[in-house]
Amino acid sequence: MERIIYTNGAIYTLDANQPLVEAVVVENGQVADMGTHQKMILHWGGSGAKIIDLEGKMATPGLIDSHLHLSGIAFQYLDLNLTGVASKEDMLERIKERADKTPPGKWLLGMGWDENLFMDGAIPTIQELDYVAPHCPIYLKRVCHHAFLINSKALEVCHYHPSAPIPTGGSIVLDERTGSPTGLVLESASRLITEHIPELTYDELKIGLRQAMHHASKCGITSVHTNDPLYLGGFDQTYQLYDELLNEEQQGLRCNLLIDHPFLPRLKERGMHAGYGNNKLQIGAIKIFADGALGRRTALLSKPYDDAPDQLGEAQHSQGELYEMIEAARAQAMPIAVHTIGDQAVENVLKILDQFPKVQYRDRIIHVSLLREDLMQRLADPSIVADIQPRFVVGDFPWVQDRLGKQRVPYLYAWQSLLSAGVLCAGGSDAPVEPADPLLGIHAAVTRRAPAQSHNGWNEKEKLSMLSALKLFTIGGACATNEEHKKGTLSPGKLADMTVYSHDLLQMEHPDGLLSVNIEMTIVNGKVVYRR
Repeated sequence: MERIIYTNGAIYTLDANQPLVEAVVVENGQVADMGTHQKMILHWGGSGAKIIDLEGKMATPGLIDSHLHLSGIAFQYLDLNLTGVASKEDMLERIKERADKTPPGKWLLGMGWDENLFMDGAIPTIQELDYVAPHCPIYLKRVCHHAFLINSKALEVCHYHPSAPIPTGGSIVLDERTGSPTGLVLESASRLITEHIPELTYDELKIGLRQAMHHASKCGITSVHTNDPLYLGGFDQTYQLYDELLNEEQQGLRCNLLIDHPFLPRLKERGMHAGYGNNKLQIGAIKIFADGALGRRTALLSKPYDDAPDQLGEAQHSQGELYEMIEAARAQAMPIAVHTIGDQAVENVLKILDQFPKVQYRDRIIHVSLLREDLMQRLADPSIVADIQPRFVVGDFPWVQDRLGKQRVPYLYAWQSLLSAGVLCAGGSDAPVEPADPLLGIHAAVTRRAPAQSHNGWNEKEKLSMLSALKLFTIGGACATNEEHKKGTLSPGKLADMTVYSHDLLQMEHPDGLLSVNIEMTIVNGKVVYRR
């Protein structure tokens, strides 16, 4: 029996019975005991015990990201990464550099562009993309993964023509003057393109996914809830990749897999369900998209956009189709996890959920970016988790104020109001849409501004305390998968997952101190999987 004692630390357990201890004793991957250094060493420090000195550092329960896409992080290692590019010119230059090394006809894939970072907000035109990459088809995902850029070569490869049917909920954006494609593709119309892009090999995907897992460990993350089957070659291949990496290779991460609704029949065929698996790899909820994003005005609102009074956004599915998807999930006793940015999308989902009995695992309403007071009250249900992404406030302000109007800003990313209303909330990043680093998510929750800014925060009454923000990424993440009995706090009998920091987050004089914090150790199952 392996025994490890982590001692000489400021260990915040988030367990009300023993909120702060000096030492944690681990046996067989679980917390066996915790308390003062002296008592733990005296009682547990006999022959064979391994002592790890935390050197006075802060430790907490292992950080949990409640919603990200490890596949997307993997592609950042495999494809052209445009994250943080600050001008259209720089973006085009990077595309040209990659295109010059790309053989004719081979797809140039990239991700992460965000025109809101550009001085003039101008998106590259199809003519500009053709100029820098005339010989290879281009497919570039926006940071939100709801808008995409392509060139004429991509249209040619995909046999596009003006009368081509466009999937419901998407569009090929056309030039108002000429009626020709601008190069911008929105939402589900991307399927016209992606079905022609050759899939990466299994080994390539595995290499990228392994790197993504290591990146999560460097960020102090011990568990993730990740949504990937649409990007990793379907459910069977996705599960196989994770099974090999986590259960065979023993990569230092725990993963809960959100399964896209088209794969629900396959789950049934394989006899899988929510909670199927082990402490390293589990099946989670059924993922559904109810609407789009605020950036391209595809998030579904109950009242029109202020800067586009003729637009309400777009439902990804009709209410009847959405009902059928949820009905099918419930027929297999599965919880759902629904992407809902706009308030009307949230309302549409809640209306349908009211018509079905609860299941064993909680349903998840993901993002809940814009709400109303009546919706907050409806979300205050112990069978529902609001899966929020604090870093969205950094990417969306200040431009979102013009998009929604000042009268709706108080209900945008209203995290404190959600918690005050009794809503169960979990914290995630939606990486690679935002950085996976939970410390940046905590900073955004506490300050409601970008790290480089110094104002009091956007809609500052919705700021969270440091402790509340930390709980989003620990206790909240555990609640999202009904695992609060085994993780989220450090308590006897729970999994020995911990994150160790260079500074004490709860003793900081100013929240910007978070920006100087390093992850010293990431501990999963009682073992150090990352050390700085």
